[in-house]
Amino acid sequence: MLRSLLSIAALAVLMLGTEVATAQRSASPRGEAATQIGDHWITVDYGRPILRGRTGIFGEGESWGATVTGNAPVWRLGANKSTRLMTEVDLQFGSEMLPAGEYSLFVEFGPGQTDLIVSSHGAKESGRDSVDGLWGAYNYTDDKDVLRMAMEVETLDVSFDQLTISFIDVTSGGGRLAVLWGGTALSIPFTVSG
Repeated sequence: MLRSLLSIAALAVLMLGTEVATAQRSASPRGEAATQIGDHWITVDYGRPILRGRTGIFGEGESWGATVTGNAPVWRLGANKSTRLMTEVDLQFGSEMLPAGEYSLFVEFGPGQTDLIVSSHGAKESGRDSVDGLWGAYNYTDDKDVLRMAMEVETLDVSFDQLTISFIDVTSGGGRLAVLWGGTALSIPFTVSG
């Protein structure tokens, strides 16, 4: 009898533990893209939303980008907390220099052009956080933009179910920052300086 009660109690604890673990899993878990060039690290911390059966996540034509921006003026380039870029080395995007440091990344969708925005806006851990900064892209203003550059947009032959940010074509002199989601790739080349 005691053995049966202990077995039932152990099973109840396991079931409760499974429910708690499942309940705590974020719908858009955090992800990290990182690369090392020379002695310096470049890292992007971001939320990774999942398509969950949605198609055409970025839309097209006049609605290009409207689904992912929602009511915000720009896309936070992920989900939840603003996407953060940390670089230990100065980076160059086209003719624009980005000093080493920590920044928020956003994307602005426009007719015929999609821009990467690197901003000095800080990031809040939650929408209720009282520190200075943004939760996602809500209350974004362009007065803290450090640089803004056009991204290349490509249609892929495959579909990425979960938003993926990656460094691709990396060499000792630079590479490309790529955003892959659904059947779309957004990317921008960069070089290291110094």
